[in-house]
Amino acid sequence: MRRSTLLMAMATATALTVAGSLGSAAASNERVPDPANGHRALGRQVLPAKDGWASVQGGTTGGAAATLGHTYTVTNRSQLVAALLAAGDAPKIVDVKGSINANVDDANQPLSCADYAAGTGYTLEKYMAAFDTTTWSWTTDQASVEAARSAAENSQEARVVLKVPSNTTIIGVGDDATILGGNLDINGVDNVIVRNLTLRNAYDCFPEWSPDDNNPPPASRGNWNSQFDNISIIHDTTHVWIDHNTITDDPYPDSQEPTEFGRPFQQHDGSTDVTNGSDLVTISWNLYKNHDKTMLHGSTNSPTYDVGKLNVTSHHNEFNNILERAPRVRYGHEDVYDNYYVVPGHSGYQYSWGVGVESHLWAENNYLKLGKDVTVDQVIYNWGGAVTHTEGNLVNGKRVDLLAAFNATHDVKLGEDTSWRPDLRTHVDPAAAVPALVSHGAGAGRLNGS
Repeated sequence: MRRSTLLMAMATATALTVAGSLGSAAASNERVPDPANGHRALGRQVLPAKDGWASVQGGTTGGAAATLGHTYTVTNRSQLVAALLAAGDAPKIVDVKGSINANVDDANQPLSCADYAAGTGYTLEKYMAAFDTTTWSWTTDQASVEAARSAAENSQEARVVLKVPSNTTIIGVGDDATILGGNLDINGVDNVIVRNLTLRNAYDCFPEWSPDDNNPPPASRGNWNSQFDNISIIHDTTHVWIDHNTITDDPYPDSQEPTEFGRPFQQHDGSTDVTNGSDLVTISWNLYKNHDKTMLHGSTNSPTYDVGKLNVTSHHNEFNNILERAPRVRYGHEDVYDNYYVVPGHSGYQYSWGVGVESHLWAENNYLKLGKDVTVDQVIYNWGGAVTHTEGNLVNGKRVDLLAAFNATHDVKLGEDTSWRPDLRTHVDPAAAVPALVSHGAGAGRLNGS
């Protein structure tokens, strides 16, 4: 059943609880004692020296220095929230065991979209009617319907946004540790590690229609936009290592949704967004699959808090059926190497590397497996940038100059970026080795001892 169909039936108490049923939470809110096993050593691991931008200026250690009293094993949302709040910014290790559903109440009972909307006056039918593109105009006052939508979304936000403090390691136990419907909010902090988790289906019950949101041609003006990234790195956050996670919209990708007002009714936002002046991030050995807007690094074209920041390394990740933003970059220096891109034919693919305002994106030794209806000039999209650098990349087994391929079919050319060369790398694999290495090594459950 399509999730949009469920959402439209918000009057029924069971709307969207099928998503919550994928990971039933334990009824108890008591913490499970910390297990003395080999897994604990993984929680003490730190980012290796020279492993991307997060390794500089003191490096990234997360909760490696945690005392035994600040090491927690959690099996439900209430336990997870309590562990994250415990001891403030003191180093802590949070082991996630089993499947944790974020869309639950304090008794760990599933919450539906109808539950979040209760008392706000929001219905999807009212919202669609108010913003109907055939009748709506800029002079129409939509304040009340938008306020109702925002109130309902805020109600969901209070449950699904999970705030992560400084000096924290969150790590999955075994190969099935999952956070379902949750948004790890790494906000205004320093020194965080997230590893060995499956982060699944962080959906927004209440997408907002934005009439002036532009899209790559030939798409029309306007877009449905949602909140709740799987991982948000925002507001001057520094030193973050995102490693060996699986991040996906499954089992309800936006591709299953119908179009409304000519655009996909999109209930998912970013997978790993880095915005608002955040800096020094390494994203490694993750599996991203079945998602649209995946990694937005820089959220505004205004030269304010982002200048000189947004420095990110993305290496040995698999992007499988990802439609765009892998990554899209503004301002920062982003090193994109040894990643594996699997782009099925007829998938709605838009681009992989978004070259934004004052960005410096260096793409080296990546392997791109493109479907038969995807052309090499689609890999790059110019979002107002001036330069980029590509070298050593393979497309379907053949060496391709992807910058030249872009320039050959676009009137506004991108120049060659000669301003820097990345050197924060422990090892660079040849592009021909990337499919086997990354497909077997990336994602949750691939860490020795997990």
